[in-house]
Amino acid sequence: MRMEARRVRDSLIVRLNGELDLESAGPFRTLVQEELDGSGRIRHLILDLRGVRFVDSSGVGAILGRYREIRTRRDGQMVILGPRPPVRRVLELAGLLRLVAVADTQQQALALVKEGNPAP
Repeated sequence: MRMEARRVRDSLIVRLNGELDLESAGPFRTLVQEELDGSGRIRHLILDLRGVRFVDSSGVGAILGRYREIRTRRDGQMVILGPRPPVRRVLELAGLLRLVAVADTQQQALALVKEGNPAP
């Protein structure tokens, strides 16, 4: 799993490539937490999943944990960017897509958090 994080205004954009599974869930949690701890200004999290081919229950749990962090401690929002159909299906079955919005482009994702749109 390759991961990269960058900040845009008050949003953290985390781009993932590969498989979000038992092996990569821990490093994903650590990366996001270090970025959040490094900046009190970050309120929103955009997960760019366009490069993710597979996600398992460990990955779903890691995403859900970051959602809770953003919602409860930062009063922010999470947006999932471009999940592939198999990944989207897993997120739907897990109920995550009832909590977070899905965007097709980074610009759309940034607009969703800027406008304060609630999850679907």
